[in-house]
Amino acid sequence: MKKALLASVACAALILTSCSVSRQATDNRNVTQTEVVLAKKNYKVIGMVEGQSAQNYWFGIGGLSKKSLGESAMSDMYKNANLKGSQAIINVNVSYKNKFILIHNQTKAIATGTIIEFVD
Repeated sequence: MKKALLASVACAALILTSCSVSRQATDNRNVTQTEVVLAKKNYKVIGMVEGQSAQNYWFGIGGLSKKSLGESAMSDMYKNANLKGSQAIINVNVSYKNKFILIHNQTKAIATGTIIEFVD
């Protein structure tokens, strides 16, 4: 009886646990780039901005591609930035986090950047 109970508890624990994997995007797929030269002290750092996008997959089916998921996160980041005047976003990075439980997989893209403002 104890062995059956222990085996069922172990099986339930295995079924209810999830795993997660995270990675940084090391390539730049942003086609709409603007070159900003920060050689002089003609700018000040305003702050950081972040945007997120998530997608669910069941049995590996459904959702957006990794590229469009990252682009949606960047779009959300630009929307959250509320840029005005001579402000720009630099150092844009996109990281991906995969969380999976047996048949369900959730992928989240997180885009982060630094807002700067050019001064005279």
